[in-house]
Amino acid sequence: MDPLDSLGRPLKALRISVTDRCNFRCTYCMPSEAFGPDYPFLPREAVLTFEEITRLVRIFANLGVTKVRLTGGEPLLRRELPILVRMLAEVPGIGDLALTTNGVLLPELAPALHAAGLKRLTVSLDTLRPDRFRAISGTDVPLSRVLDGLVAAHTAGFDPPKLNCVLQRGVNDDEILPLAAYAREHGHALRFIEFMDVGTTNGWQLDSVVPAAEVRRILHAEWPLEPIAADQAGVASRWRYADGSGEVGFIASVTAPFCANCDRARLAADGHLYTCLFAEKGLDLKAFLRAGHGDADLAALLASHWKRRADRYSELRSAATAGLPRVEMSRIGG
Repeated sequence: MDPLDSLGRPLKALRISVTDRCNFRCTYCMPSEAFGPDYPFLPREAVLTFEEITRLVRIFANLGVTKVRLTGGEPLLRRELPILVRMLAEVPGIGDLALTTNGVLLPELAPALHAAGLKRLTVSLDTLRPDRFRAISGTDVPLSRVLDGLVAAHTAGFDPPKLNCVLQRGVNDDEILPLAAYAREHGHALRFIEFMDVGTTNGWQLDSVVPAAEVRRILHAEWPLEPIAADQAGVASRWRYADGSGEVGFIASVTAPFCANCDRARLAADGHLYTCLFAEKGLDLKAFLRAGHGDADLAALLASHWKRRADRYSELRSAATAGLPRVEMSRIGG
């Protein structure tokens, strides 16, 4: 059963937040002003168990999901995460199991994650300047820990992890070429992501967005680019370097929305299902799970919920949407 939503979009990808906690306080995600020492994170009993997550993934797979990505907060903070990875790797139909991380704990965990069956890693890297890294990440953890994590992941058997960079005007837009050069040298596919108005705490302003087209022009002037055939379900516009030194991508949710092809659902750590990155409310699957309903009932609920989906926030973004409530990125992993 492959349900289509109200705009004809299938359900193919599921992003799972395994924790709402993070060891960073990045300004565009969990700014310290909003997520201070007294912030009420979820208690353990409110978080989905590994068994509950795996059960839901099996049901989602039967509905057509083939891609699962683990997120957070910072997913590597979830205790015994390799056990969950192994459980999910055994679910029939899930062909792509990936994880997005800040990379700090990869030196300790990369070998176990690879052995458990994790296929791909993406690491956030917004700057190569140690002082700027501390300012953006809101932590005293040194940049070198992230770079060490990239090496550890490759040593553990992963292909060089993909890199994500959120660009902000006047913050790190002067590092477009240095970041690209680092990625080219070390074999990483780099994704430049436009700063988005996810949640309501990151102080988003339109003039802080660095348009993907501008970034592409800067890179093309230094290293000529060639387009890679578009993946209809992908969110990134992909380009290869003409000299053969890898590829770079651009996620332009603000200036070139891709809502028409969005096939993603997002499961928060507390079991709420969100059908858009910019949603206000989610469907409480945890309550349904813990009430004792069977798999057939859960599948029917999910299919019905997806069929009613009409989200296309990025296509509608305007002054009229600016004040709308939105779930925080730290809850659903971006």
